[in-house]
Amino acid sequence: MTIPASQAEVAAFLARHTGATPIETHISAVYVGAAEALKMKKAVALGFLDFSTLGSREAFCRRELALNAPTAPALYRDVVAVTRAPGGGLRLGGEGEALEWVLRMAPLAPGTFLDVMEEIPPEMLDAIADAVAALHAAAPRRAGDAPAAMQRVIEGNRAAGLAVGLALDEWRPEAMLAAVAPLLRARVAQGFFRRCHGDLHLANLCLLDGRPTPFDALEFDEELATIDTGYDLAFLLMDLEHRHGRAAANRVLNRYVAVTGDGGFLAALPIFLSLRALIRAHVEARRGHPSEAYRKAALDYLEPRPQHLVAIGGLQGTGKSHLARALAPAIGAAPGALLLRSDEIRKRQHGVAPETRLPPESYRPEASAKVHADLFAAAGAALAAGHGVVADAVWYDPAMRAEIEATARRAGAVFTGLWLEAPLPVLQARIAARRGDASDADAAVLARTAAADPGAIAWHRVDALDPALLTKALALVPG
Repeated sequence: MTIPASQAEVAAFLARHTGATPIETHISAVYVGAAEALKMKKAVALGFLDFSTLGSREAFCRRELALNAPTAPALYRDVVAVTRAPGGGLRLGGEGEALEWVLRMAPLAPGTFLDVMEEIPPEMLDAIADAVAALHAAAPRRAGDAPAAMQRVIEGNRAAGLAVGLALDEWRPEAMLAAVAPLLRARVAQGFFRRCHGDLHLANLCLLDGRPTPFDALEFDEELATIDTGYDLAFLLMDLEHRHGRAAANRVLNRYVAVTGDGGFLAALPIFLSLRALIRAHVEARRGHPSEAYRKAALDYLEPRPQHLVAIGGLQGTGKSHLARALAPAIGAAPGALLLRSDEIRKRQHGVAPETRLPPESYRPEASAKVHADLFAAAGAALAAGHGVVADAVWYDPAMRAEIEATARRAGAVFTGLWLEAPLPVLQARIAARRGDASDADAAVLARTAAADPGAIAWHRVDALDPALLTKALALVPG
């Protein structure tokens, strides 16, 4: 990661100007001072990028600014030239010929980068997913041959892996790519093939004003960054699973789908995750870092998993959503089951965030029927994609219970129904204590539901107050 000799004078100036030792990658050097951070692109040509000329470095500095300033305006400032001062020294800006171009940014403390956080709380995971959803919503749509683009990525990364000595004889994603090619083409037509971030892992997320913010989008290769939004998300999911466990990745996946309504990439998610793991494997190997865990993950993501649909019902306040979130990471393909929560579907149908309260008319029978129709459709599609599902709703209507069971049967999936029970005073207290939840149910709603007849309950009845609830629930889901 040596700075080229042709940039030595500028590098020394930037170090003096900022009072900082550069933070280097193979393509850039970043000098973080007290008042500003200056990023210089190295004068290198590496095959997949060419920063060898001054003009190219200026163009890519400006491209990086244009890509990132909209999502992180407090971080990205401008592009400035390094010029020769009248006394012979160097300076930022000023008259005269540009000797180098640098991207000027706000300085960030090391602890603000998400890849160095030892723990990411659930609320921040939700905020990360919201930030990615907003990024993708604003990303320009593109046309293209998505399967062919993915094949090029496979070939390039297989070559890169073999070049650093990775054992890849068992890594064979081509059959899965052929199977999902029609889906990828359909998603191009549906608008999910976009100019995305392209390098969306935890090191490229930071906290700005307390909010997770994507930055450092891939600026030097439009083809590598013009991808399915699911493939963009997959780098983050893979990174979260490796660093923080499957539950963290599962939460981000499910929040993203809850907000966007897009679970259409699930059939391709195994290959997306596998590629992202292989990329990390050969990058780490090239750096001399341990890479075997990533190589094994790249293989494991391609292995098929059993299909399960777990439905969790019961009165409001029994903890259905808490149990559903705890169960989902353990079910099916990585990073765990798709969690379909009726409360979140209702909010998305009304175009509001999950935590936004809706008026009573949003809960009329015809509105609830639409919610359940969307839930059934999403569950069927996820199962058909080879993914597990956890369906969280009250399920008091016997016809609705019959339909969710039929959804599993039609997909050839194993069905498990869990019915949570707890004393009414406990449920009343829990509902009264709720804050920032997708459920709008209050004591009156609970009372009306409790007075209704749910019919015969054939699902597993489970004590919602049992300290071993999660363990017992897992035991009821066939392995």
